[in-house]
Amino acid sequence: MVQGPHPAPPRSTVRPVRPAADGLPRPAESPADAPRRIGPEKVTGAQSIVRSLEEAGVEVVFGIPGGAILPTYDPLMDSTRVRHILVRHEQGGGHAAAGYAYSSGKVGVTMATSGPGATNLVTAIADANMDSVPMVAITGQVGASLIGTDAFQEADIVGITLPVTKHNYLVTDPDDIPRTIAEAFHIASTGRPGPVLVDIAKSAMQAQTTFSWPQDITLPGYHPVTKPHAKQIREAARLLATSRRPVLYVGGGVVRAGASDLLRRLTDTSGAPVVTTLMARGALPDSHPQNLGMPGMHGTVAAVAALQKADLVIALGARFDDRVTGLLSSFAPLATVVHADIDPAEIGKNKRTDVPIVGDLREVIADLLPELEREHGQHGRPDLEAWWQQLDAWRETFPLGFDEPSDGHLAPQHVISRIGEISGPESIFVAGVGQHQMWAAQFIKYERPGAWINSGGLGTMGFSVPAAMGAKVGDPSRTVWSIDGDGCFQMTNQELATCTINEIPIKVAVINNSSLGMVRQWQTLFYESRYSNTDLHTGHGTARVPDFVKLADAYGAVGLRCETKADVDATIKRAMEIDDRPVVVDFTVSRDAMVWPMVAAGVSNDAIQYARGISPAWDRED
Repeated sequence: MVQGPHPAPPRSTVRPVRPAADGLPRPAESPADAPRRIGPEKVTGAQSIVRSLEEAGVEVVFGIPGGAILPTYDPLMDSTRVRHILVRHEQGGGHAAAGYAYSSGKVGVTMATSGPGATNLVTAIADANMDSVPMVAITGQVGASLIGTDAFQEADIVGITLPVTKHNYLVTDPDDIPRTIAEAFHIASTGRPGPVLVDIAKSAMQAQTTFSWPQDITLPGYHPVTKPHAKQIREAARLLATSRRPVLYVGGGVVRAGASDLLRRLTDTSGAPVVTTLMARGALPDSHPQNLGMPGMHGTVAAVAALQKADLVIALGARFDDRVTGLLSSFAPLATVVHADIDPAEIGKNKRTDVPIVGDLREVIADLLPELEREHGQHGRPDLEAWWQQLDAWRETFPLGFDEPSDGHLAPQHVISRIGEISGPESIFVAGVGQHQMWAAQFIKYERPGAWINSGGLGTMGFSVPAAMGAKVGDPSRTVWSIDGDGCFQMTNQELATCTINEIPIKVAVINNSSLGMVRQWQTLFYESRYSNTDLHTGHGTARVPDFVKLADAYGAVGLRCETKADVDATIKRAMEIDDRPVVVDFTVSRDAMVWPMVAAGVSNDAIQYARGISPAWDRED
């Protein structure tokens, strides 16, 4: 029996994900599309799981065995097509699967046992759900006859993950395994990508069954719309061609859709400024003259101001989340809003939309381009000179910058910018959450989609190290830097053991301010500098608990420490030279450094502060 708690997500072909030309996830043909049927073949349910993973094109699984999933680990040992990487914590396995999905363009796969093994996956699943990451999580469950009896290591993981998965299943009949796994991969990778959980009873793994991989599957009610409505496209083109203060508000959906090449054409054709959200860094090269940078709470003044003063906002794969909009009622008050997204539930959810467009962003932008060119041919190109004069004035007056610390410690912004410059634009940079995440988004120049990976929507501490590990497995040819805080790093640094043993040579930059940095910044600004429980004692003249260099050595990695500006470049270059094991660099930075610009939570973006106590005078700027 299969129980799907969501409304059953058309008769469609199973299509796992393949990389597009830009290396990002796009739907692809799979073995299921070939004119053949696998089987029938007598196997155990556990063997059926492994065969299903193979037929779905899975190459890597991140997981940990345990009692309920153990029957599957036995035939997994015999697979020559699926590599299993033994992680040290299930949360790490989930984040690694996400990092792998980001860099490989494939569905990430993680596996865990029942009860605490499955519940340890919840944070990683919720994280993937918020950031639309294609993932399949396979968990073991107690035997079917024991479900509901509070058996040892039983937890209703289907019920627990119902709010944070795109879809999930409980499988108790071994005959349902191939179809269910085929559906899971199809759902995870089509429409708006997301995580799908497949919980399989141990009794189903141990029973005999017939393996037959389906050629097609029936999912009543699941009809992702990819082709946008022509009328809406024409209206969007008309508005863009006639607007005098347009802004392209680009979200992570452009990256997920593999539409960065088309975005570049739209940018060049329209002449409009572009802002790229935290999840869209790299969707348009930072070097492009029309890229104003990141909007929102810690965005550039030019990007924030452009949205506030725009007469047209064209949102592409963005959510209008609170970190971008600030006080929603005051966000982009003068703008007509065009909102394009593959998920119709996002359109109008937060911000009223004048022109809704539902569709795959590759198709949306591809259809918009000729319509925009037709409008230009008929009416001429819009006069955006005055708009660009204003935008350039904001950029010149309020550039990103930082002050050198007065306490003798390193400026974290300098460290992170030098990592970006020395490692180069072909590298992958994976951040945790907090100040270091914002500085990495601000001070590294992203020239391609896929160069930036972070936990955006959920803001998960502990994301960086395992996600960097997964990203390196997914694209071993690239240098992968985990840019982490000393707080985040201590949550999942055990995956350094996984990296060492499996020869995954990531590089970790610990931006060590001996504090929970972003919490401390808020305590400075809003709690009268009362630093309640934010000192981590990892440096700054105190006993280093732990000593990150010694910790790295204990895990078989190389540990380095940098405490002076003169040593920053040499330390980064030394880390770049080491490629046979993980490297951890402890950068001792000032605990008083803050992330600027900043819009305080719950206030209007008009109140953005360029630095503490310094806000632009908008009326004089207009």
